[in-house]
Amino acid sequence: MLVYGDAPRREDPRDKLGAIGAALRGLPAAAPGIARHQGLVGALIEAGELAQGLADAAFAERGEDAPSPAADAAMALVTGIAGAVWGSWQSGFARLGHLPAAEIAAPLPPVVSSKRAEGFAHYAVYPEAYAAAAAALPPGPLRVIGLRSIGTTLGGMVAASRAAGPAVTLRPVGHPFRRELRLSPELAGSLLADPAAIFAVVDEGPGLSGSSFGAVLDTLAAHGVAEGRVHLLPGHGGGPGPRAEAAQRARWERVARHPASFEHLLLGPGARLLGWAEGLLGPAETPLEDVSGGGWRRLRFRDPARWPAVHPYLERRKFLHRAGGQTWLLKFVGLGRHGAEAAARARLLREAGFVPEVAGLLHGFLAERWEDQARPLDPGGCDRAALVEHLARYLGFRARRMPAGAAEGASLGTLWEMARHNAAEALGDATAGRLDAWRPRLPGLERLVRRVWTDNRMQPWEWLVLPGGGLLKADAADHAAAHDLVGCQDIAWDVAGAAVELRLTRAERDRLRAGMGGVDAALLRFMSACYPAFQLGLNSMAADAWGGGEEAARARAAAGRYAEALERALDEGEAPHDAV
Repeated sequence: MLVYGDAPRREDPRDKLGAIGAALRGLPAAAPGIARHQGLVGALIEAGELAQGLADAAFAERGEDAPSPAADAAMALVTGIAGAVWGSWQSGFARLGHLPAAEIAAPLPPVVSSKRAEGFAHYAVYPEAYAAAAAALPPGPLRVIGLRSIGTTLGGMVAASRAAGPAVTLRPVGHPFRRELRLSPELAGSLLADPAAIFAVVDEGPGLSGSSFGAVLDTLAAHGVAEGRVHLLPGHGGGPGPRAEAAQRARWERVARHPASFEHLLLGPGARLLGWAEGLLGPAETPLEDVSGGGWRRLRFRDPARWPAVHPYLERRKFLHRAGGQTWLLKFVGLGRHGAEAAARARLLREAGFVPEVAGLLHGFLAERWEDQARPLDPGGCDRAALVEHLARYLGFRARRMPAGAAEGASLGTLWEMARHNAAEALGDATAGRLDAWRPRLPGLERLVRRVWTDNRMQPWEWLVLPGGGLLKADAADHAAAHDLVGCQDIAWDVAGAAVELRLTRAERDRLRAGMGGVDAALLRFMSACYPAFQLGLNSMAADAWGGGEEAARARAAAGRYAEALERALDEGEAPHDAV
């Protein structure tokens, strides 16, 4: 199934370096505290993306990782900012310390391809956790290897915390389950020059196979480095996934590992997340309640039989903080600009009255009021005319006030490929072939697309009915920035989603379109096929991820419902062009 996607951004490295410099120059005037630290970490993440882009540009030119004046200078910048981040963290955000100048004397290419680090944006990977984990490394000379992409930044944190000099960033390449390194003789020679050095290998994995870590271990072993000199700093304490070979698993168990644990960093000694929440929202009446991984469902649905399906790997970290008789949801929305942009969207929606109260951003966690007395929307038991009217106001607002860049989401061609692939895998080639008539029409439809920050979650449990009958939208700020291929789309995507999820009749769809000022009929028909095809793939993959049990059964049942919705959409899509 096609579900995931994260297109790289093409950027001018001079512009990116200038923005990093401006951010750093503004920090000394900021008041000590969490907001200043957020800005500092944002500069670190941007510098890591720049170093990654420059290193990948050099790799593309030579076909191997090699010394590069521009990339090496960028890695020195990353390490310098990382030192300031670690000093700020250790001082409780009171001390800023020395900030490096954002300067690179070496020639820069006209454009680099920067990849968003998914861990910082989606999965609550904190760079500070890697500096904390590095405290367990033995004393002595240290060479730090950060694996691209996110390991570029994480390696800088480890190097800075141990005063080890700039990290080396390497790109594992090849088959996803059999990665390998390509090192120039010059880089290999400098990396291995000190026979007494230990090696710290840094990344956010391991994933399904652990092959990125394995590529480094293979290379070091081939150059005579004993396993006892190698230390791994992964993002979690588990081992490689089911695609790892037995020999890889055995080696993983032998090599020293120092996981960079989110739980230890924010929930363990010092209770950092709780302290941040208390500083913003007041003293806690109870411990933080973890509602991640679908745990929120037990608070919204009394009967587990009504729980919706969730994907275990795509659920954001979420906690409830109770203070002053109120309950607040702390949801991870991203570090750096990812979190700042999500918080700005949430505040805009709150000002318009569409979402719960927004209290602030706590270094990656958005604090919003949790409406204890709210219940999920029942599409069949509500005032349908009022629902359609509210949808028109809400989606019309997003269409008018929340524009997105042209490169912020999947093209219609990518959506078509996704829909056809998922339909073929689930329903067979004959059904998938019914989408082929759309392909020659896509260039014309693409010219009609006006990308906005779509909601992308129209399911009834995402709508909160208040005791007085009012309606609020939950989780409205960041699903167009999720780790999937959809991204920001024309508002027709949300209209199609609402039609499927809230079971809108054709007449209700017509009233919704009219209330929004019009949505192109042909574009909506196309989106109406792509939307259930995407959800079919998402829930099929969720069932596979769960493996078995009730959660897998929920996901399979949801996939079946979306397959039926796709069939209906294909039937309607073959109607005359002026019908929807």
